[in-house]
Amino acid sequence: MSLNSCYAAPPLRRLEGKVAIITGGASGIGATAVRVFHQNGAKVVIADIQDDVGQKIADELGDDVSYVHCNVSKEEDVSNLVDAAVSRHGKLDIMYNNAGVIDRPLGGILDVTESDIKKVLGVNVMGVVWGAKHAARVMVPEKRGCILFTGSATTSIAGLATHPYAASKYAVLGLVRNLAVELGQHGIRVNCVSPYTVATGIAGPKDATQVATMESMVSEWGNLKGRVLKTDDIAKAALYLASDEANYVSGLNLVVDGGYSVVNPTMFKALKLID
Repeated sequence: MSLNSCYAAPPLRRLEGKVAIITGGASGIGATAVRVFHQNGAKVVIADIQDDVGQKIADELGDDVSYVHCNVSKEEDVSNLVDAAVSRHGKLDIMYNNAGVIDRPLGGILDVTESDIKKVLGVNVMGVVWGAKHAARVMVPEKRGCILFTGSATTSIAGLATHPYAASKYAVLGLVRNLAVELGQHGIRVNCVSPYTVATGIAGPKDATQVATMESMVSEWGNLKGRVLKTDDIAKAALYLASDEANYVSGLNLVVDGGYSVVNPTMFKALKLID
């Protein structure tokens, strides 16, 4: 037995020394990303409107994690958020624009209201525009940085969500691609993680029983059998894109859907009928 085999390798901290902002970081995918980024050595600023929950996570994780109240639909809030991160840590390496809302779990075009549109576009579109703008403001002079977004598999699979939500996530994807062109000239990488349905508060379930029911239903629909998509899976995909392992990856829409978007269900239905 070699000497090296007697000892476990230390865990790889893939964001060591980096400073990250995560919007919508008090719950769901964002809260998991906060923990995953922190475990990997990042100093993390949680941005959210859920003050009690956000501050509780920051207090739990220690001095390298802080909380800032931020309504991402308001440019002034986002500008102040970025300034607070830079003031506290001296720089900003990663801006993860994750905050998002849905108008309703299900609904057709006849159900859409003006308030639905304003609510969803205000957070999902204007929120990420302000996040990108103010991250770029401090990253461009440094000629480096990483801007991430949480998109949605709705940009690859039609019919998964309401029209306002789908339209908002197509806008995010368009922004990612445009920004990758512009900001690539300044050494800044821009990417997107687009999950299949994850059982979080934004998707509807509020307790453990409802989460388990939704996970079972979504897994039954899914392509990759025997697996359940969790917030941890999305956070780890974001971790990869934020890390130096993705040093030459930009303009990517990383769809985390277990292959659902590449399946033709008609063929499988036909085969089952033949059987």
